[in-house]
Amino acid sequence: MTDAIAYRGPDGDGHWINNVSNVGLGHRRLAIIDLSDGGRQPMFYGDGRYAITYNGEIYNYLELREGLEKSDFKFVSNSDTEVLLALYAERGEKCLEDVDGMFAFAIWDEQESTLFCARDRFGEKPFYYAVYDNAFYFASEMKALWAAGVPRTINNAMLYNYLTNNNMYNPADLTETFYQGIYKLKAAHQFLIAPDKLQPAQICYWKVDEKNINHDISEDEAIRQFRVLFNESVKRRLRSDVPVGSSLSGGLDSSLIVCTIDRLNHEKQIRQATFSARFKNFAKDEGKFMQVVIDRTRVEPHFVYPDDAGLAQNLERLFFHQEEPFGSASIYAQFCVMSLAKETGVTVLLDGQGADELLAGYHFYFDDYFRELKGRDKDLLQLEQKAYKKIYGDQNGGFDFKKFVSKVLPAGLKDKARKMRYNLRNNTEPFLDRSFQKEFSSESFAFQNQSRTLAESLLQSTFGGSLEELLRYADRNSMAHSREVRLPFLHYKLVEFLFSLPAHFKIRRGVTKYIMRAAFNDVLPPEILSRADKIGYEPPQKSWLANPQLNQAVLDAAKSLTEAHILDKNAVNLIESREDKTTIYNSLKWKALMAAQIFKN
Repeated sequence: MTDAIAYRGPDGDGHWINNVSNVGLGHRRLAIIDLSDGGRQPMFYGDGRYAITYNGEIYNYLELREGLEKSDFKFVSNSDTEVLLALYAERGEKCLEDVDGMFAFAIWDEQESTLFCARDRFGEKPFYYAVYDNAFYFASEMKALWAAGVPRTINNAMLYNYLTNNNMYNPADLTETFYQGIYKLKAAHQFLIAPDKLQPAQICYWKVDEKNINHDISEDEAIRQFRVLFNESVKRRLRSDVPVGSSLSGGLDSSLIVCTIDRLNHEKQIRQATFSARFKNFAKDEGKFMQVVIDRTRVEPHFVYPDDAGLAQNLERLFFHQEEPFGSASIYAQFCVMSLAKETGVTVLLDGQGADELLAGYHFYFDDYFRELKGRDKDLLQLEQKAYKKIYGDQNGGFDFKKFVSKVLPAGLKDKARKMRYNLRNNTEPFLDRSFQKEFSSESFAFQNQSRTLAESLLQSTFGGSLEELLRYADRNSMAHSREVRLPFLHYKLVEFLFSLPAHFKIRRGVTKYIMRAAFNDVLPPEILSRADKIGYEPPQKSWLANPQLNQAVLDAAKSLTEAHILDKNAVNLIESREDKTTIYNSLKWKALMAAQIFKN
């Protein structure tokens, strides 16, 4: 099992089985904190009573250690692992209340004969498990479970929902995967099992109350708290005994991290390294914005130029690490950034993921904000819509479907209309094998209802599965190259604070992430502060798929799915003719490519 994921921890391995041979723990080590043998795992505490295998980082381990030492705890290493284990010995499952970090861990208590398992609040680190042949297996990746003999059986209901509506997770059950009998421990959840009780009951240990809004907070106080919490988060995430750098996309979030590190590093005792993906001769290349940040901070920049030939060469390797479908070719750009960091010898990268979901960075959040204002403040709604139009214009152009729906249809039919429109634009159901469609169409995932407020929408994005999916991409891409990604926006106290702010602190006068721009207007370059677009690592996917090798891979994928009675032969004919250039056609090509990989691996 540990050999199957050796790339996640190339700096050492460890294995332990207890005296009665009913519990075994394994670990692969990526040494970040305390590079000595004192940080090896499995690690033991309390005269051997407790044993842990753990993946992640506890960023506030120094503060936690100081508190434990005041209670006469003695430490033999400088690792965060020992602090976590001692904290569990002290507080049991309540240790999770104190921890700021990303983690997936299991602690065996020999005295109680129980295994305690937990995953971090946002799902930064993975935890998969299966009960098979009267045994409980768990691992950071599913391939370790398969190495132990757990069957690799495709979950056809998940596959159907992916092919028809692009679902990469079940919004009603975030434990589900693309493989039958293999489950995820949900973010912010824990469970306790024993050798005679192997079926886990997941328990939520932390959640955000999106209705607990502080309407009395002033803008000055909100700015002050944001700066304090964000700076604290960045400082903690810089703690490392190996080199630390940053991903730089040129957007607001990654630029803020790079500029904040530069400010904290005021004596310039370290030369900050940045890593970026560029796209030659592509309108959405972000190079000019990256350069603005580089000039401001004088970092040591590194660039990589992903292309269609590289994607064709690395597609199977990408899927080997991801194990489940991924949304677009942007995953390959991130993969290349992590490879570049490895070539440069930088082990840890800070990244800006999470900010869009917490601060309404995506364009569709305007609809949620306007819907909220329509119900409580029509005068402010008019001002906001006017400001929006001034910046973005009539982006939809022509017939406004949403406006038509909001004015004409009764409330009870609006969500049905939204689903119909979504299906017309994205549904590849006509290209499915009829028997496959008939068998699984009744298992279509429920279409999510519209959020009534901006806070509801942000909560759904942050904890409803979409952010966790992005975190899965980042974890797998980084670990494929034995790198570690740290996310300053996912400091849980910062998240709690941001959810306590009223909606107008996130969107104001047509501007997203308002409070972040206001709080750091002296840190970010003006060219970055004024950005109203949202791109990130967006490659020219459509032209990439025209690459002969990738186009042939798509055709081969469609044929194999037809032979497996997943796709109808018309899908192959459509792809082979290459006449239909609609959204559905291009979506089908990528989905076929992904689905075939599930069968291949």
